[in-house]
Amino acid sequence: MELTILGSSGTWPPPGGATCGYLVSHEGAHVWLDAGTGTFANLQKHIAISDITAVLITHGHPDHFVDVIPAFYARHYGGLGDPHLPFYSPEGFTNVLSLLVSEDGGDVMGETYDFRTLVDGDRVQIGPFDVRAFEMQHVGVSALGYRIEAGGSVFAYTGDTGPSETVVEMARGADVLMAEASYQDSSNLLPFHLSARQAAEHAKRAGVGRLLLTHIVPTLDPSISLAEARSAFDGPVEIAEQGMTTVIGS
Repeated sequence: MELTILGSSGTWPPPGGATCGYLVSHEGAHVWLDAGTGTFANLQKHIAISDITAVLITHGHPDHFVDVIPAFYARHYGGLGDPHLPFYSPEGFTNVLSLLVSEDGGDVMGETYDFRTLVDGDRVQIGPFDVRAFEMQHVGVSALGYRIEAGGSVFAYTGDTGPSETVVEMARGADVLMAEASYQDSSNLLPFHLSARQAAEHAKRAGVGRLLLTHIVPTLDPSISLAEARSAFDGPVEIAEQGMTTVIGS
């Protein structure tokens, strides 16, 4: 299983950057996991638009889904992909999303995407990927993290969340945990986002093999986030740098 970082900035993109979005690939299948600003352009550096197997969204905050709109235009009006692309997300925003691009009152986005709602505990098969949904602690929206297994490897991704034992459950024994790390020790810590140290503490309790930090607020120095996480977790810790591709498991 391969993970490609299409964007990893928290909340808004820095110059030349993108907010959260990732490509998870295995045996010719490609899941677009979160679709923040700028990630659709970056995705096309790695695969064709028509090669997207499914879209998997953690929650309905714009920095995690807005690029499904230009992807819709490319597939629906540009003919770059078959209709009814599987689109998995928690409830609460896809109806509003469809209204943004309605055509004479018709749900054309609903023709392009096959919207499927997930809740805590759901398990779905997307090509070679076994995906399990876990409810995260976020604000104002339903938010899910995902445990993704393929080819004997396990990848866990928090999306946005505050401290939660569910993160530990989701990531238990995973080869890689990619955790949001919005804050640092000096930040005003809030219950709906993690600091780098908190992400590392969750990773340690879960016994993961490797930790990737993502969703760092652009005004913060990532090297400080990295140092704070490494002080709380003995395993390898890296920043999820835009453009990097990493192999998960053996």
